[in-house]
Amino acid sequence: MNRRILLLAAILLVSCGGGDKQGDKATFQNRGNPLFRDAFTADPAPMVASDGRLYVFCGHDQQYDDRPGFEGKDGYNVTEWLCYSTADMQEWTIHGAVLKPSDFSWAEGDACASQCMEVDGKYYFYVSTRCKNPAGKAIGVAVADRPEGPYTDAIGKALVLDTMSEDAPQGGWSASAPTVFVDDDGTPWLCWGYGNCFLARLKRNMKELEGEIRPLPLENYLEGPWLYKHGGRYYLAYTSMGPGREVLSYSMAASVQGPWEYKGPLSGMAEDSFTIHSGIVDFDGKSYLFYHNGTLSLDGYGPATGRRSVCVDELLYTVDGSIRPVEQTKAGVSKY
Repeated sequence: MNRRILLLAAILLVSCGGGDKQGDKATFQNRGNPLFRDAFTADPAPMVASDGRLYVFCGHDQQYDDRPGFEGKDGYNVTEWLCYSTADMQEWTIHGAVLKPSDFSWAEGDACASQCMEVDGKYYFYVSTRCKNPAGKAIGVAVADRPEGPYTDAIGKALVLDTMSEDAPQGGWSASAPTVFVDDDGTPWLCWGYGNCFLARLKRNMKELEGEIRPLPLENYLEGPWLYKHGGRYYLAYTSMGPGREVLSYSMAASVQGPWEYKGPLSGMAEDSFTIHSGIVDFDGKSYLFYHNGTLSLDGYGPATGRRSVCVDELLYTVDGSIRPVEQTKAGVSKY
């Protein structure tokens, strides 16, 4: 009797869609914005891997307080980095947590903005968190053999500290929000910064800085840079201060080292969120802007600025390479 029950359960599991190509990982269909609805998420960082899938890394936003309806309005509590992936922008796989600040022996505190880059079959995950000693924001790098991890600390110490740049306020937030870019000649670059934007060349091993750290003068820059190349042109998308809340802006250049020309707004303020953060990617013949807002309600919490949720909309370029301002929509890129 027990064997018959087990057999029936197995048949029901298969008929209900279990055992798909992603194994026992949970999947969901894109139903518009917010895109990820299983958890509160922030600071999306998309990456197309060599397996042909698009992976999105983001912080797990877990701000609570004891007043339902007001949670997250006075702060943020981002506890770990999550990962999602898709082959078609419609069906998504939930990979769960791939890294936590406690996985770095030198780190503590929040799991802030990040970006992952694949180089020579390895996945290098650059994250911003807080260093124990010296105290302050710091950038670390972890490495894995697969985009969904597991990731381990690549160098056993912070890659970037505030104290490494004379132009950065010491003990502050400057060593944060890393964006990494590998140019066509194979040269890797790291860019970061709150208040000021900084650029440094990475060694080909992706784990050490090479050469000086230099500031990038950018008009209307606040934080959250995203460095990339499209159609032979270099782009820096970043956060600016809008009328009371953050907005997205961008600049263009003929070289990664500039000079950078301010091109204006990329997208406006995020609904129900003070912050907004850009992640831009070309995938399957289209370009996409990932960002977050604060509109999601989950388990009785939200909407709130400290309970953010990742969204995505299509991004379009004009003939001269400039970007058309992206409208933040509820439909997103879903088929619903």
